[in-house]
Amino acid sequence: MSSYWPWWAGAAGLALVTINYTLITDRSFGVSSAWDRVLHWRRERRLERMDEEFTDDRALVDALAAATAEQFGTGPGASTVPPVPYGESQLLETDVEPTVSENTSTTGPGPAPLVTQAALLISIFLGGLIAAVTSGRFHLRYDMGPGFRSLVTANPTTMIALLFVGGVLVGFGTRLAGGCSSGHGLSGCGRLRPVSIVATAVFFGTAIVVSFLLWKVI
Repeated sequence: MSSYWPWWAGAAGLALVTINYTLITDRSFGVSSAWDRVLHWRRERRLERMDEEFTDDRALVDALAAATAEQFGTGPGASTVPPVPYGESQLLETDVEPTVSENTSTTGPGPAPLVTQAALLISIFLGGLIAAVTSGRFHLRYDMGPGFRSLVTANPTTMIALLFVGGVLVGFGTRLAGGCSSGHGLSGCGRLRPVSIVATAVFFGTAIVVSFLLWKVI
């Protein structure tokens, strides 16, 4: 392990990446969500095009009001305000002193652009490749190393099957928890979100228990 960075340097690097990402994008940093979006890029591109049609929150509200009035009419109990053409706004008589500015968006920032998510995943791969090549440690491997062989199995077929099942379970658990260790552990805990603190505690608690079973019991 002497060829790796000291733990404090890695922690400082992760902190800088997370803080800068949050300040620049105002979004949580996560890898599993990026994988999900890139794998379903057709759906994401369709959603992005739909969002581009309503970049103005006020225009969206006016369009929804006009569509509602057209669908349900102005019968008894309905609003007496005539539908407003799309692109034009009309204030109610009681809106003399609005409590929220019209230019203020009532929703948080949407998901990051799809191209930035793809760039994130490519950068992770390239960063690891560059680090391995420059350190002289790059070589292709078709197993998980001597530790895995001694603790789990040395049979290549069984090893591949276990890795496949493990990957599926990790992906399922990540989506069930609403994020991975980077999203919850770095961004979520950094923002003191209760759900992220609980999720991270479960992540690392489970890892500690499994490691103890592998090294001390099995």
